[in-house]
Amino acid sequence: MQHPYGNKAYHKTSITTASKEQLLLMLYEGCIRNFKKAKLAMEQGNIAEKGKWLGKAQDIVNELSSSLDFEKGGEIAKQLESLYLFVFLESTEANIENNPEKLEQCITVMMTLYEGWQGAVKKIQKEKGKGGVGEEDTGKAGAKVSLRSE
Repeated sequence: MQHPYGNKAYHKTSITTASKEQLLLMLYEGCIRNFKKAKLAMEQGNIAEKGKWLGKAQDIVNELSSSLDFEKGGEIAKQLESLYLFVFLESTEANIENNPEKLEQCITVMMTLYEGWQGAVKKIQKEKGKGGVGEEDTGKAGAKVSLRSE
């Protein structure tokens, strides 16, 4: 038997104690998971569930986009913004057209970005262990992309 309160408490603790890098990866994981659930609901003709999961995925895409730091991230941040916009628009079209293939494209883009950030985070953690990176963490290709700490 599952204990919903225990699961929620554990999830909340994992979020509040996670590093910026871990939070970024958690956002990507949640987005991908929600897009997959939306795609399944779409394939099953479950409109309410499709809307629920698609809305959650798009909320995460919006958060990722709004958290970009263009001063520190430069060209990489601009490219990420373009990809997030593509994913948002493509998922909106998928919803309107009820087209699971378009959601699959969104999943592919987000998986590719997730894998890239996963590698960058491992590198950052390795450098932190050696004392190589300070408070502001350098992401892929030297871009500093951070989540707002609000």
